[in-house]
Amino acid sequence: MSEPAHAAEITDSEEETDQEPVTTGAQSVVRALENDGVEHLFGVQGGAIMPVYDALYDSDQLTHITMAHEQGAAHAADAYGVVANDPGVCLATSGPGATNLITGIADASMDSDPFVALTGQVPTNFVGNDAFQETDTTGVTDPITKHNIFADDSDRVGDDVGSALALSREGRPGPTLVDLPKDVTNGETDQEPGEASVPDTYQYREHAETESVDEAASAVEEAARPVILAGGGVIRSEASEELYEFATRYEIPVVTTMPGTGAFPEDHELSMGGGGMHGTGFANMALHHSSLLIGIGTRFDDRLTGGIETFAPEAEVVHVDIDPAEISKNVHADYPLIGDAGTVIEQLTDAVGRTPDADTWRDQCKEWKAEYPMDYPVPEDRALQPEFVVEALDEATSDRAIVTTGVGQHQMWAWQYWDWLEPGTFVSSNGLGTMGYGLPAAIGARVAADDDQEVICFEGDGSFLMTMQELSVAVREDLDITVAVLNNEYIGMVRQWQDAFFEGRHAASEYGWCPEFDKLAEAFGAHGEAVENYDEVPDAVEAAMEYDGPTVIDFRIDPQANVYPMVPSGGNNGKFALSESQLDEI
Repeated sequence: MSEPAHAAEITDSEEETDQEPVTTGAQSVVRALENDGVEHLFGVQGGAIMPVYDALYDSDQLTHITMAHEQGAAHAADAYGVVANDPGVCLATSGPGATNLITGIADASMDSDPFVALTGQVPTNFVGNDAFQETDTTGVTDPITKHNIFADDSDRVGDDVGSALALSREGRPGPTLVDLPKDVTNGETDQEPGEASVPDTYQYREHAETESVDEAASAVEEAARPVILAGGGVIRSEASEELYEFATRYEIPVVTTMPGTGAFPEDHELSMGGGGMHGTGFANMALHHSSLLIGIGTRFDDRLTGGIETFAPEAEVVHVDIDPAEISKNVHADYPLIGDAGTVIEQLTDAVGRTPDADTWRDQCKEWKAEYPMDYPVPEDRALQPEFVVEALDEATSDRAIVTTGVGQHQMWAWQYWDWLEPGTFVSSNGLGTMGYGLPAAIGARVAADDDQEVICFEGDGSFLMTMQELSVAVREDLDITVAVLNNEYIGMVRQWQDAFFEGRHAASEYGWCPEFDKLAEAFGAHGEAVENYDEVPDAVEAAMEYDGPTVIDFRIDPQANVYPMVPSGGNNGKFALSESQLDEI
């Protein structure tokens, strides 16, 4: 994928001799997108957004991908933004079109993803009259957007779009939205949009205060049991190299959160893998027993911490975050460092004067790795184990392959058993936990990714059924993606919790029957494979890798397979279960 050309890197639109002057608000919207270097859009047409689509018709720069459902458009744009590390853009009409985006917008908000939604709206003189397909879009989305704008002037609408793009990427990324009344986009204007910029009132800190950095650096030097907790902010800041330099120079073990997956290579001896509810046993032991926890770009959410009162109980906490609102929100920060993750890591690297005297601690972390390996059984009398499938696809792809997932057991197995070596390669619904995210996300990821990067989507049968209509888009657009459906004919994570905490009462979690997903794939025009046995896995994976287009592999896995390790919700990370029988002992 080519690098986006932001407005600051191009000449004024008046100097672009190959561009026709704008004459409508809709043309100004399109010009603002072009000036910002946007290349791809995901959306669904409709009445109130139609003037913008008509203006898009004349753009040589912008490629629009029509999705099957607006939720799919939002997830595709979200994943595009994650992979490109620049705002993904989606469009929808007013009313149901806009409300269908809500889940995707909330998803981007929870994961701090760069994302812009452009929604059509009824003409301004109809607003508030319960007009056909009218919804208070800015009111509905206000709690789940970083900022939203009701465009009310054809002369300013292009600048509104530019502000939304700039705000989405600046500081802590997040979703923005511009609501576009039809009379504003149809209205006449000769005003070219200016350079995309954030309002003067929006400010954020790049560097942490020097005195605070020095205090945190002293704590690092004196730490007997230091651990770095790398969150999604490391990836958003493109600070993986800075993290690697800091961790390896001072020999500090690294745990990652789910959003931070890939921020530090898991094949390095200092990597402890992912922590939290379904994190590795050794990662959770390192977090629980640490004396200094250096959290970088993480919001310390409940799936990571378990019970706050038992989380890293002996640790002082260094918390690096660009958003002051996150400091001490969930976990008290003894050393708050407000600033960009990459910049502050560099400040810390320069300020720390020596490697902590923590050889015993590093040896202990190695012992925990040996004591709690991520092994799994392969019993001859049970069906295909999902972990085997994940490892087979990992081995068949490059280190830069991008993995998207839905939400459920399959998400956890993919996270646990894939070797994450590169940042930005794990694309999932981490905070909101949206079933059905995986397939539309794979479409967005495929569009954003380099040609030589494979895109693998892990879905469960329940999750896949929620957005499988987007397979029609992958076929139409001839997108080379592989969808691995880990099919156990259950809403698997719910079934696992029912077995563990509700006496095995499978209320509304057991399908008992599922479609043949390989046959459905073929009906859509994709390549389909069905796998039931271990010896069928290699051929199916090879066929998917060789097929130039979308493939769906229906892996019919052990319906009783569970996700472990597991820390019960609100539990103590130092007391995790490796099997269902151990849950009763915690």
